[in-house]
Amino acid sequence: LLKQRFLPSEFGMDPSRMGHSIEYGKETFEDKMVIRKAIEDAKIPYTYISANCLAGYLVDNLSQPGSLVPPRGRVSIFGNGNDQKVVFMDEDDVATYTIKTIDDSRMLNKTLYLRPHKNILTHNQLIEKWEKLTNQTFEKVHISAKDFLASIKDVGDRAIQAALERYYHIYYEGCSMNFKIDEEGEEASKLYPEVQYTSVDEYLQRYL
Repeated sequence: LLKQRFLPSEFGMDPSRMGHSIEYGKETFEDKMVIRKAIEDAKIPYTYISANCLAGYLVDNLSQPGSLVPPRGRVSIFGNGNDQKVVFMDEDDVATYTIKTIDDSRMLNKTLYLRPHKNILTHNQLIEKWEKLTNQTFEKVHISAKDFLASIKDVGDRAIQAALERYYHIYYEGCSMNFKIDEEGEEASKLYPEVQYTSVDEYLQRYL
C-alpha cells in the first residue's frame, strides 16, 4: 500500500508563528501560509518541518552576517547575547528527521519541531564554544535591537534585508524557542531518540 504525505519545502521557522515579522522578509512567510492553506483546504495529508537555524548559515560563522567562516579577533553579538535561546541544526540531520516522518502515523497532519537539547544555545554560548576550541578570546561588540534594525534599513538590497530580518527574529525575539510545542506538533529528538544528531560542538570541529 502506497502511503502519500506532502512535505512542503519550508524548513526554517514555523511561518504560522511569524505573522508579526517585519516588512523585509514577511512576504516569504505569507507565501508559505498560502501554500499551507491550499494543502489543508484540499485535505492533502501533510507534515510540516520546522528546522529552525541551519548550521551552515549560523554556526560556521558564529552568526556573523556576510561570512561563511568563523571570525578572527572581533565578533558582533546581538543584544547582550544571553536573552534568547536559538536552535541550530546540521543540514544532514534535518534530512534524517524529515525522512523519519514520511510513514510515521504520529506525524500525520502535524508539525515536527527540531529542538535537540545539545543544540539550543544563546549567542554567547555559541561564541564561547569556539573560543574554547581555539583557545582564543574575542573582542566583543554588542549591537542593540534598535541599532540592528537601523542597519537593515541602510541596506539597499531587499534580499539581504530579508536575510538580516531573520537574524532579528532569531536573536532579538527568540522565535525558535519562544513558544511551547502544542498538541499539533512534536519535538524531533524526543520522537526519534535513536537519531544520533550532530551537536554544535561536533559541527564546529570541522573548522579547526
